[in-house]
Amino acid sequence: MKVQTGVDIGGLTLKNPVMTSSGTFGYGEEYADYLDINRLGAIVVKGLSLKPKEGNPPPRIMETASGMLNAVGLQNVGVEAFIEKKLPYLRTIDPAVVVNIFGNSVEEYGRIAEILNDANGVDALEVNISCPNVKEGGVAFGSDPLLAGEVTRAVKSASRLPVIVKLTPNVTDITEIARSVEIAGADAVSLINTLTGMSIDIEKRIPHLKNITGGLSGPAIKPVALRMVWETVKAVSIPVIGVGGIMSASDALEFLIAGARAIQIGTAHFIDPSAAAHVVDGIEEYLSEHGLEDIRDLIGTLRT
Repeated sequence: MKVQTGVDIGGLTLKNPVMTSSGTFGYGEEYADYLDINRLGAIVVKGLSLKPKEGNPPPRIMETASGMLNAVGLQNVGVEAFIEKKLPYLRTIDPAVVVNIFGNSVEEYGRIAEILNDANGVDALEVNISCPNVKEGGVAFGSDPLLAGEVTRAVKSASRLPVIVKLTPNVTDITEIARSVEIAGADAVSLINTLTGMSIDIEKRIPHLKNITGGLSGPAIKPVALRMVWETVKAVSIPVIGVGGIMSASDALEFLIAGARAIQIGTAHFIDPSAAAHVVDGIEEYLSEHGLEDIRDLIGTLRT
C-alpha cells in the first residue's frame, strides 16, 4: 500500500517527518557516503553563530550509560563561511534545509537571521535558546519565558523564513516557555535539547569533561523527552517536533503518536550513520502494516 508521509511544520513542507538533529549530522555532506540523504525529510545543520567558534577544549565527549555527554561548545564555521562553503552542497539535495542558529545577545540572533534571509537554499531556521545571555548575567534565554519570547520576536522580525524554536528541558515547566515563544510568533517548537549532566573519574577525582558539565543525549533521555513533547502538544497550537533519544522507527512512532508533527534523529548517528534512513523505512512499513494511508491519521492518536 502506498502511504503518504508528508507533513507541514508551520509553513515548512516536508516529504516525511524525519529530520536530523543539529550538531549530530554536521552540515549534511559528511554523511553522504553512509545513506541516501534524499530519503530524509529535512537536514538540520550544525548550529551557527555570527562569527566562527572554536568550542571548548577537550576532553569534551564522554560515553555514559545509555547515552553520551558532550561539551563541544557549539563549534562551528560561522554564518558567512556556512553560506560560502557549506550551503552550495545543500542546494543540490532534496531534503529541506533547516539552519540552527544561536547567539549571546538578542541582537546577534536577529543579525544571523537577517543574513540568512538572502541565502538561497535555506528553508527554515531553528533557534537554539539554550545559550547564555551575556547582557543579563549569563542567564540562559531558554530558561526565562520573557527572554525566550524576546529572542523569538527578534528572529521573526528579521526573517521571512519559518522559525522553529528549540526548547531546553532544564526548566521547571517547559510548557511555559513553549507558550511564550508561541505568543512571540514562533511557527513551531522542537524539544528537547540536552539535559545538563556530569561524569567523574573516580581514580583521578576530576570531571571527565574539561568543561565539568555537558549535555546528556541518547536513549537515556527518551522518556523525559517523550513526556515533555506530550505536555507541550497539549499546551500550544503550533506544531511540535520531537527530539531526544530516538534510535529506531519504534521510538519515532512513540513521539508521533504523542502528537509530534515530526521528529529529529541525533545521537543515533554516532552509532549508525544511516539511522535516519532506517527510521524513514520503518515508519513507512508501520503505516502500511496498520492500514494507515496517511501519517496524519497516526499523529496525536495517543489514548489516555
